[in-house]
Amino acid sequence: MSIEKPTIVIFDMDGTAVRHLNPRLLSLLELLDNISYKCAKLFSWIFKRRRKGPIVPEWHDPEWLNENKKKPRLIVHRVIHKVRRKPVEQIVQPCPGLYDVLDFLSTHKIPMAIVSNGLGKGYGHDILKKFDLISYFKATIFREDIQHSKPHPEPILLALKRMDITLTPQDIVWYIGDRHKDIYAAIEANNHIDAKIVPIAFAVSAALATLEKNLGPDHVIMSFHDMFDQLKPMFEDTGNEGRTQ
Repeated sequence: MSIEKPTIVIFDMDGTAVRHLNPRLLSLLELLDNISYKCAKLFSWIFKRRRKGPIVPEWHDPEWLNENKKKPRLIVHRVIHKVRRKPVEQIVQPCPGLYDVLDFLSTHKIPMAIVSNGLGKGYGHDILKKFDLISYFKATIFREDIQHSKPHPEPILLALKRMDITLTPQDIVWYIGDRHKDIYAAIEANNHIDAKIVPIAFAVSAALATLEKNLGPDHVIMSFHDMFDQLKPMFEDTGNEGRTQ
């Protein structure tokens, strides 16, 4: 793997950190999320955008990172999660090899976060608790925490903010996701911070986005077993034991 070793790693949740036992449910969630994102963008353009300016606000003064600002009502997301009544362990399971990667990164003192377009309440937080994942992450970002979901860069940037890390140009942030929007969000987030954000496509769908964005095959992993095998020599060769806060 020719990309640089990470100093920070951020994971997507659905389809990346965990996989759905019923893939059709994941497809439905993704479809409705995409629809809600496009509708929100349209209404924002029609009703809220009254002055000219960049579509993506500047990182130094991002009003969409103002945590005191009123959060969206998330009607579509709440309906989805009210319809399902099963406990999370009957819906998802950690992807094979995930714990090996998390333990390896923790051993080498690599800060980690998780970012999801899904709701935290009644879903994401339950997953983290049920599968003993919460202790690995310095920050967790869910749909109710943000104004704009991926492919907007806000979730990734907010995760870095909540990790309370002073970023430097030497930092390499891996963002791992399984969808086109994960790759697009990581690339756009790169434009707002001094550190380098490296999009990592997890499996086929996101891999197609790396082709569209002219990223090399080293930006694609097919499993966490593959990721572990590629991470191990990176740290053994350098003796890197994490970053300085």
